[in-house]
Amino acid sequence: MPSDRSTPTTSTPAAASWPAVGSPVRALLDEDARVAACGRDPERLAKAAARLGAGPDRLFTGTCDVRDADAVRHFTQAAAQHFGGLDGLVNNAGQSRMKRLDDTTAEDWRDELELKFAGVLNPLKAARSHLRASETAAVVNVNAVLDRQPETRLITTSAARAGILNLSKSLSVELAAQGIRVNSVCLGLIDTGQWTRRHAAADSGLGYEEWQAELAADRGVALGWLGRAEEVAYAIVALLSPRASYITGTSIDVCGGVGRGIL
Repeated sequence: MPSDRSTPTTSTPAAASWPAVGSPVRALLDEDARVAACGRDPERLAKAAARLGAGPDRLFTGTCDVRDADAVRHFTQAAAQHFGGLDGLVNNAGQSRMKRLDDTTAEDWRDELELKFAGVLNPLKAARSHLRASETAAVVNVNAVLDRQPETRLITTSAARAGILNLSKSLSVELAAQGIRVNSVCLGLIDTGQWTRRHAAADSGLGYEEWQAELAADRGVALGWLGRAEEVAYAIVALLSPRASYITGTSIDVCGGVGRGIL
């Protein structure tokens, strides 16, 4: 498990739901890690921190947009100074853009690619020197099963996710000599705020659980339901752990059995 010196950072924009952020942070706190977490919305960040109930000796928070390299650098330096170093980094910034090719604009493509790639590269650049100083350095990029199973109704997101899978593999090779492991956790349908918003917008007349079940069946989820944020958190914690010291350049799918082929 992460040592009590470990201070993974969780990077996420306010567009991501706080349950999806809170559960990895809570899981790490439960493992006696010290955690730094950032978000764009200071009010939501403060509420999330209050729900976690951890003191400043365990949890450090700061307002930050992962697309802003300077802001990321300042947050990371402050976190490292607060805790005396960093052992892990979780890149968790993301969104899903429900658009097909003919519905997308050049701005859609730029926005999607900027968020996905800046959300990995800016935090990594800021944390890299601190990770090199750690004996248990690990990076976990939170991705999606769209990286290998593209959907035309999510064309920009699918393409960006595939790029992050490729980037993660390259980083695992590039950083191995520096003692930094890089792995990915790839999500399927996870029950977060974006799905509750889509349920409300669908106005289907179905209750949320029934709507979820129909959604899972439509998307080919073998287990028949949407995953929970804490189920993602367990995989993140495992890959950050020193017990995973011989695992790098790989990905774990947390998707309830979604699959359109043998990969």
